Amino acid sequence: MILALGTAWVLDGLEITIASAIGPVLQEEETLHLSSTAVGAIATVYLLGEVFGALFFGRLSDKLGRKNLFIVTLGVYLAGNALTALTWGNDALALTFLYLTRFIAGAGIGGEYAAINSAIDEMMPAKYRGRVDIGVNGTYWGGAVLGTLGTFVLLDHMDLNLGWRLGFLIGPIIGLCIWNLRRHLPESPRWLIMHGREAEAETNIRQIEEAVEASGQTLAPLDESKAIEIRPTESHGYLSLVRVLFKQLPQRSILGATLMITQSFLYNAIFFTYTLVLTNFYGVDETKAPLYLIAFAVGNLAGPLILGHLFDVVGRRKMISGTYLLSAVLLAISAVMFNAGILNAMTQTIAWCIIFFFASAGASSAYLTVSEIFPLEIRAQAIAVFFAIAQCFGAIGPVFYGWLIGEGEDPGKLFIGYLIGAAVMAIGGVVEIFLGVDAEGKSLEDVATPLSAVTSRPRATG
Repeated sequence: MILALGTAWVLDGLEITIASAIGPVLQEEETLHLSSTAVGAIATVYLLGEVFGALFFGRLSDKLGRKNLFIVTLGVYLAGNALTALTWGNDALALTFLYLTRFIAGAGIGGEYAAINSAIDEMMPAKYRGRVDIGVNGTYWGGAVLGTLGTFVLLDHMDLNLGWRLGFLIGPIIGLCIWNLRRHLPESPRWLIMHGREAEAETNIRQIEEAVEASGQTLAPLDESKAIEIRPTESHGYLSLVRVLFKQLPQRSILGATLMITQSFLYNAIFFTYTLVLTNFYGVDETKAPLYLIAFAVGNLAGPLILGHLFDVVGRRKMISGTYLLSAVLLAISAVMFNAGILNAMTQTIAWCIIFFFASAGASSAYLTVSEIFPLEIRAQAIAVFFAIAQCFGAIGPVFYGWLIGEGEDPGKLFIGYLIGAAVMAIGGVVEIFLGVDAEGKSLEDVATPLSAVTSRPRATG
């Protein structure tokens, strides 16, 4: 399950990295000969596709099921990316085709976030839910490493007009490899129960239990006091969702929005301007700059994998607030060192690796938070809403920091920018301290009672 579903983040990291590396190549006469504006629009269209896909497929995931959607969204992504490689030129029709395919690919990835975070959290044992979710979200950076290495080989050792097309096919090849795995995964028993399909839910649970017992493990007896009676209800639209989020669960909505927005702003600001800092302030050759990304990505990948289990052992509130605040403090310290001229390209990269070792775990925990603190009926839609909000705010980062960087003539402006980034992350950490939900080791129903529950169990209202 982790392998089949977790590749969504690998694909997104791969996609973003390849698109960033291929962008300048598409300006060459031997490829598509696009203008800088046309190249820049590719990332914007992909981002818009992600937002649309998250909202559209998030609604369908709550309505039609997790399994149906994580198969469909992968297919949408595969189609969009494969078609991008067929772009033939830079006339109006060809550009329309290019942007449409990037929008479709983005929509597929955006839909993956909503459907898959829901499926993973609903199928994982409470004891391991935090580390699995955080680890899977962190594999985005594994995709970034693959994308960097892939484009380095394709663009430096092959004909450019062929290399950039093959670059966009790396993701679909990986996706096809796990397509069959997804087809054989069970539907979420929680979702089946919510839609009145008790027999299918019982069958899926029994298959899981038999597999566990066959491996030699013993399942603890069920605690009947935890039983909840569910009355299947119609799916919620986005207007109904907004009423639930901000009327019944205002504190949790503020928490989810804050964690998602702050991490998205920081990541988009640093990641998308990473090579600009290296080339404009440290004089790194443009062809070598992407290689520094590998070290940066490894630090981001290591954080969630190494720290993930602590979110289950130490607890959500302590670890989420701790990673946000520590990354804020470290970023502020590195900003002072940058402004003082102490850093060079290598030490700046090391500093970012250390900062984002913690920030990456914190960012992954934001996705964990929004996927476990809202009721079953609206889980995928809630993830979609907060993901879309975060992406919109995150889009401000690259533009703002790109302006601060300029031609590298004034490090003082970027110093202020880094302090702003640190302050933004600190806000996320402080909000977690006061509004965080202690979800570690708890059933999802204990964290957020389903809206359709008819028992007397108290509801989460924060």
